[in-house]
Amino acid sequence: MIIGLVKEIKNNEFRVGMTPDCVRAYVEAGHSVVAERGAGLGSGYTDEEYERAGASFRADAAAVWHEAGMIVKVKEPIESEYRYLREGQLLYTYLHLAADRPLTDALLKAGTTAVAYETITDARGGLPCLIPMSEIAGRMAVQEGAKYLETPFGGRGILLSGVPGVQKAEVVIIGGGGVGTNACKIATGMGANVTIMDVSAARLAELDDQFSGRVQTLYSSRANILASIEKADLVIGAVLLPGRRTPKLVLREDLKRMKPGAVIVDVAVDQGGCIETTHPTTHQDPVFTVDGVVHYCVANMPGAVSRTSTIALTNTTLGHGLALATKGFAQAVRDDAGLANGVNCFKGRCTCPGAAEAFGLTCSNIMELI
Repeated sequence: MIIGLVKEIKNNEFRVGMTPDCVRAYVEAGHSVVAERGAGLGSGYTDEEYERAGASFRADAAAVWHEAGMIVKVKEPIESEYRYLREGQLLYTYLHLAADRPLTDALLKAGTTAVAYETITDARGGLPCLIPMSEIAGRMAVQEGAKYLETPFGGRGILLSGVPGVQKAEVVIIGGGGVGTNACKIATGMGANVTIMDVSAARLAELDDQFSGRVQTLYSSRANILASIEKADLVIGAVLLPGRRTPKLVLREDLKRMKPGAVIVDVAVDQGGCIETTHPTTHQDPVFTVDGVVHYCVANMPGAVSRTSTIALTNTTLGHGLALATKGFAQAVRDDAGLANGVNCFKGRCTCPGAAEAFGLTCSNIMELI
């Protein structure tokens, strides 16, 4: 198979879908890799490194899209890339369709076979290709939240750790999964007072054990959310319903309860966000303020630490990519139920339950279609 690697063109996205080591693995497995020049520069990989690994270059992204049977990316295609989508081509990347009707429609209209990293599952029902980015985004959420709490950025002028004789910051994390747990690690490590919330009593018990009682665990009820955000200096939205649009747990009217200059970091923005006032921002223009509350809602947070993110991501995506290329799409999906869960679109049919639910579409069973 011919595998295509293109440069990410989403605003301030510096990750890349394949490292030179990934290219070498595809070539050694008998495939060809065609690449756009400069695709890996944002992550510190030169064209010469890709060439030594066995890639060949094409004149531009359009040529790569046209020639490749499978495109390996990081982020979903943006509007200017929709014209490249076509039937018979396999797109392997993050998609987050439940929060993106235009992309869903474009994929269905083109008949592209689209496999989303974020809905691939493992034998235990985990999300192996999402976990590394959740770990990075969770850790970055505290780092960015701490920065925007500074007075020059519109924040309350609060240091997360406090100092002797001065109160520590209050950090509230809504969601105790991968993002929330990693946010909790960094927030506690920086010395903040941390409250973490989840709807699973079992998960709360695990978190209590993991942090040895150093954090406050609370059931994520409406009453507890309201009481917690009133005292919060930093609120981190870390809710995930795999493949589905995120519920709004903090409403516009709730912001009036929060302290002026408090900060919200909504890591769930890719799936629509768990804060009603969330809308996607970029690293170039990352924040906005609503009712005195600073919102940080960058939709590709890990792109800012591109080298770390690219290595962490490709460590988990390469295996499935090789299976798709070597076995062919249909056989790879038949052999791996977890990979089958990653198929979001196939020949004009929606196969992602979350996207179908969000947009009132019929959801087809990929195993029946192949």
